[in-house]
Amino acid sequence: MLFSLPSFHRSGSRAFLLAAACWVSACSTSPDPTPVAPPTPSPPAAVLPEHLTLGNPSGASADENQPTNYLLLKPQYALSYHRDRGIPNWVSWHLTISNRGSAARQDDFRADATLPAGWYQVQATSYSGSGFDRGHNCPSADRTSTVADNSATFLMTNMMPQAPRNNQQTWANLEDFCRAQLGNGANEVYIICGSYGKGGTGSGGYKTTLDQGRVTVPAHIWKVVVILPTGEQDASRVSAITRVIAVDTPNDNTINTNWGQYRTSVDAIETATGYDLLSAVAPAVQQVVESRVDDGPM
Repeated sequence: MLFSLPSFHRSGSRAFLLAAACWVSACSTSPDPTPVAPPTPSPPAAVLPEHLTLGNPSGASADENQPTNYLLLKPQYALSYHRDRGIPNWVSWHLTISNRGSAARQDDFRADATLPAGWYQVQATSYSGSGFDRGHNCPSADRTSTVADNSATFLMTNMMPQAPRNNQQTWANLEDFCRAQLGNGANEVYIICGSYGKGGTGSGGYKTTLDQGRVTVPAHIWKVVVILPTGEQDASRVSAITRVIAVDTPNDNTINTNWGQYRTSVDAIETATGYDLLSAVAPAVQQVVESRVDDGPM
């Protein structure tokens, strides 16, 4: 015979079981939440070498597989070298009062032995009899603090075939102007100089190449000059009112000696070369200063 509990016992049992289940549930430990990894901090912005403080115009790198845009970093300047043209695409340097001293002009033009093995090294004699000067990109007179610094400007990787009148007068006047902006150390200057195109007219007439075709004579020579008060964090200090001078001259021996008449915009030089100049400067500032043609005093 089956034994049945009274109904009140049955309902009490259910209540007891329900309470026990709740107690067990309350005392049990829930699974730990999946740990969330802390966000990976962004790497600090790369510190650019001194002479590339305002940017690397062509994204040049020291990669032998990029022979037309090969980065050479010197203590005195940085440059993008074009092996097939035998001249730099551009040379960039920082000019301060500390770069000026009493070291004499060395005039020791020579091949650059730091180029990758197997690359043709333009020689001191490669321009001989051509009617074109061995025109400095970074000038000798911008590096007179030591003999070594001045000597470095005479490497042929810093040279371009330049019409004598362009080099010795128009360009020399612009270089003197840049150095004068230093004052007594109140200002510092960033300068990028380069060339583009093919074919110029020197004292002996029009030529497209020298040295059996191994050195290209450029059609145009340009320069961008950024003048800042002496300070720190230079790229971030370039503002909409910073004086930025862009000059683009024909490589021609009949050129006017007044460089001011060849002023243009940075944007125009970028269009002609495909480079991104002043790329380390804030984009909003670039838009303003790169579209403007300087009309300041010379």
